[in-house]
Amino acid sequence: MDNFLMKPKVDFAFNEIMANEKARIGFLSAVLKIRPEEIKETRILNTYLQKIHEDDKQGILDVRILMNNDTEIDTEIQLSELKVWADRALFYLSKMYTEQIKQGQTYDVFKKCVNISILNFTLFPKETEFYSCFHIREDTRYFIYTDKMEFHVIELPKLPEEIRENSSDIELWAKFINAERKEELEMIATKNSYIASAYEQLQIISQDKEKRLEYEAREKAILDYNQAMKEAKETGWEAGREIGRMEGREEGEKIGEQRGKEKSREQINRLNALLIQDERYSDLQKSVKDIDFQYQLMKEYGIN
Repeated sequence: MDNFLMKPKVDFAFNEIMANEKARIGFLSAVLKIRPEEIKETRILNTYLQKIHEDDKQGILDVRILMNNDTEIDTEIQLSELKVWADRALFYLSKMYTEQIKQGQTYDVFKKCVNISILNFTLFPKETEFYSCFHIREDTRYFIYTDKMEFHVIELPKLPEEIRENSSDIELWAKFINAERKEELEMIATKNSYIASAYEQLQIISQDKEKRLEYEAREKAILDYNQAMKEAKETGWEAGREIGRMEGREEGEKIGEQRGKEKSREQINRLNALLIQDERYSDLQKSVKDIDFQYQLMKEYGIN
């Protein structure tokens, strides 16, 4: 056997780690700030959300858990920057919430729904803390409107470089998920018995030939997506230069090019966000290389 280890923050690896019950309990305990012994039961649920109408978006969650039979938890890892992440998380959690009730039932059937977002990018640039927790509260007196929806956000780029002596469990889990070297994973595993179970699971799946093939396919898909986004931005700059020339402003082609670039970049970023939101990944890739198709999509979405 070789020394290959999957990266825990690749969603395939994280899903496999969460299949280990002890690791799952330890992770939920850290994020939800409850004692492990309070978690009586956890069950992995079907990650495909129901489609009520034929044209509904199909929601696919990374890890969906039912805890103590009264709380549904959606845990997602996002490696590529997505500026509409908050809207996306709200969409999935709302769908989780509303699919609990069937025709003829009363509103007391609703279970609490929790979203845990593990992000490999900065969502809140003005904040310095890597972990944030959100509830629905009154604006001035801050009392809870309802506890049935809760959002946890872990921003991996904001993690401290070194592990501190007084590191919280959630910080240790975030450092473990973000780690890429065996030495770092081993060291963090010594700090927490639940993370040690996660590390053991990671070692097991990393030596499974079939799972390794699935992991490598997923990692390649992520790299391909990031490359498509990079090319989309570069295409936007070229389109911006052309728009700048066409505007023919008196300030000269250089200023026109810059203004056109900013205008086009904004348009293309908006288009890309909408395509990602609608899960039109093949259209996104095609638009990177086909400017006419890109303009056609902009017209479809009403982007001027």
